[in-house]
Amino acid sequence: MASLPTQPEGAPGAPAAARDTARNPAAPALAQKLNFREIHDAYFGFVWRYCANRRVPPMAIDDVVQEVFVVVHNRLASFEGRSSLKTWLAGIAHNVVRGYVRKPGNRTATDYLDDEVQLLAPGWNPAEALERKAAIELLHQLLDKMSDVQREVFILNEIEQLSSVEIAEVLGVNENTVRTRLLAARKVFNAGAARARASQKWGAP
Repeated sequence: MASLPTQPEGAPGAPAAARDTARNPAAPALAQKLNFREIHDAYFGFVWRYCANRRVPPMAIDDVVQEVFVVVHNRLASFEGRSSLKTWLAGIAHNVVRGYVRKPGNRTATDYLDDEVQLLAPGWNPAEALERKAAIELLHQLLDKMSDVQREVFILNEIEQLSSVEIAEVLGVNENTVRTRLLAARKVFNAGAARARASQKWGAP
């Protein structure tokens, strides 16, 4: 797995901090309770998976993740607690990844992490590693059958355990839209999983 980026340095400028205070006098008090390093350590895996599952190329994941946490660092004083910290982070990651994908010259990965993922964890035997690799490959195949919007809500809900309300806030859409996309994504996933089980049962290619 990719190594952790170093902690971004620097803090929001005085004018930005003053604007945050004017909008919500309680914001600085809340921000003082939040420690950037603790947030980084607790949510690094979540942000890294989000970037990887949004098809950021493996060699670019570290840079994109670091950019997310630079934004988090710079905006931490403005976090008002109107949503959960995880939802707030997901919104930032969504915007950073979208900006990366839209930037001319950048591309999405043709494959998910491939050999970048450490499949053989300590204590695993080769058979367990192969089983895990097969499960990951099947998941990626099923995700590839979804549209971009279906894949995103499926990952946020089924993998990252965000609620429909939280996903709606992250994506800037209404909750009914999230539910519709999630229902469609689950149909794609369930149909693909059923075909895979049938193939394994009957030995079909």
